[in-house]
Amino acid sequence: MKQQYFRAMDALHNACLFVAGSCLVIITLIVPYGVFTRYVLNSAASWPEPMAVLLMIVLSFLSAVVCYREYLHIGVGVLPAFLHGAAKSALGWVLEVCMLVTNLFMLVWGIRLVETTWYQSIAEFPIVTAGMAYLPIPLGGALTVLFVIERFLTQKFFQEPEPETVSQISTE
Repeated sequence: MKQQYFRAMDALHNACLFVAGSCLVIITLIVPYGVFTRYVLNSAASWPEPMAVLLMIVLSFLSAVVCYREYLHIGVGVLPAFLHGAAKSALGWVLEVCMLVTNLFMLVWGIRLVETTWYQSIAEFPIVTAGMAYLPIPLGGALTVLFVIERFLTQKFFQEPEPETVSQISTE
């Protein structure tokens, strides 16, 4: 049963990565189009900029989910580095419970936000509602909750990121 859950999480991870990457590609294509229509054709298209903002929201939340699963999120590793055994494991459990609570908050209150704003239209896109624009909040919370559950099952709380996911460029 655990293995099926892990495979499902792998598929979900890949789907998040694909959608986030697709958003980035689309943003990369529509922003220059907006610049071209504004400055070359002297007739600005009204949709590229708000569309890029909406796609950036999706990109941000799904990228955060992917980074969490790949251990690439921001974390302070000083305290876990000094702890060993049961103390390190207990700290991992506490941190993951905090992640669970935070993302359940995002899920519950994000759903309420989406419900409250569902019928408010966005001026640039009358077919898209403000509630749709806020959907990445509860979606990101729900996906992260699933990945937190996976981390509880594996108990790999302070694993180093895979080498292929980390840039080899020095930031010093």
